[in-house]
Amino acid sequence: PPVTTPPRTDPAGDDATVTTMTSLTTGPDPAGDDPGGWLLDLMRVMAPHPRSITGDGVRATLADVAKHIPLVVHEVPSGTPVLDWTVPREWNVRSAWLTDPTGRRVVDVADNPLHLLGYSVPVEARMSLDDLRPHLFSLPDAPDRIPYRTSYYNDNWGFCLADELARTLPDGTYTVHIDTSLTEGSLTYGEFVVPGRGEETVLVSTHVCHPVMANDNLSGIAVATRLAATLAARPQAPRFTYRFVFVPGTIGSITWLARNRDVTGRVHAGLVLTGLGDRSAFTWKRSRRGGTTIDRAVELVLAQSAETGPGATGEPARLVDFSPYGYDERQYCSPGFDLPVGRFGRGQHGEYPEYHTSADDFTFVDADRLAGSYRTLLQVLNVLERDRTWRNLAPYGEPQLGRRGLYRGIGSVMGSKAYEMGLLWMLSYSDGTNSVGDIARRSGLSFDALADAADALAAAGLLAPA
Repeated sequence: PPVTTPPRTDPAGDDATVTTMTSLTTGPDPAGDDPGGWLLDLMRVMAPHPRSITGDGVRATLADVAKHIPLVVHEVPSGTPVLDWTVPREWNVRSAWLTDPTGRRVVDVADNPLHLLGYSVPVEARMSLDDLRPHLFSLPDAPDRIPYRTSYYNDNWGFCLADELARTLPDGTYTVHIDTSLTEGSLTYGEFVVPGRGEETVLVSTHVCHPVMANDNLSGIAVATRLAATLAARPQAPRFTYRFVFVPGTIGSITWLARNRDVTGRVHAGLVLTGLGDRSAFTWKRSRRGGTTIDRAVELVLAQSAETGPGATGEPARLVDFSPYGYDERQYCSPGFDLPVGRFGRGQHGEYPEYHTSADDFTFVDADRLAGSYRTLLQVLNVLERDRTWRNLAPYGEPQLGRRGLYRGIGSVMGSKAYEMGLLWMLSYSDGTNSVGDIARRSGLSFDALADAADALAAAGLLAPA
């Protein structure tokens, strides 16, 4: 169901360094009680749209997203210079098929959008099998799968098909029908901003250009949509401003960067989301700089949480250093921008055999893994929101906590040894140099227990923002 956004009521005061933020991981979820099912449902709705880097498939996908969040859709005309690139012509598909010498349809884009080489130019022709072969793409090492191939910036045409079918094509004359258009249209992307109490921004980006494939594309779109809806529905404005962007891969993020120079300087942390539904363990690809706020937040969450339940692998999360190959993190981290952005997902691009093939379907993704990705990302955003550096206002000896009501809070409300220890750890290490996350890593206590303790100590006048 669509997610409604209730009016916000901000706490007294606008100082983001003083106002506390309750945990994002607790409380009712406005999108429902079954996140995995919700995410799969949205993915199935979006699956049929013929997505590419431009065209009506992207627009239809963004229209599905807009049913859940008030998305702003941008159209950037073909020919527009964007950094060192130019927005390409718009591509749309009406029909495409190939018939063999007997008149049998060998492949039809109506059966699977992967059958058509992305950005194929229009063709009406009859030709021999030898002439056709250079335009056929298959995977000899995975003979039952259709590959995903594109030719965005080089006029070409072709069909993708299973290698076991390609090997059995008979000699003779084939009929090629490709009814596509390449016009001076526009590139389309979507954006949704959740205003925060400050201008520092958390960027969440996912690509919207891959057809059909469930893990590499649909999972990122769905999880980003639900995160945005959940943040927008919170009655309290977040500490940071959250900017969710839904862009075509590479050219879309380049276009967004070219049009948002005023925003990039305010990016405090960023995440590129994709590949969130397969059954492998989490993978965090660090930002180009490494050691940034988002790197520390993700690594803390992954160190302090373990996936459980059906389908859990039991494998530790993977932490990999930045490389200039992958998804849109390489654009956000390009040296001129050098934004603190990393990629969060499960299987690494190119490392699982289903990647960019027809095997990346709804049997490859799992509702529990999707829900786990969503909940883990909420924990990451929670750390960003609540992590700060405090200064002990009573640093000479241990202050008396009982007369300030903090022990009563422990006994009657929290009932938590972790919370009691959190008070002591926060007092001991809040010297103006250690953040809550730093203390969590050192102590082994949960981040939320320490953040709750810090809030209680601040309210008692024992801690102040450093």
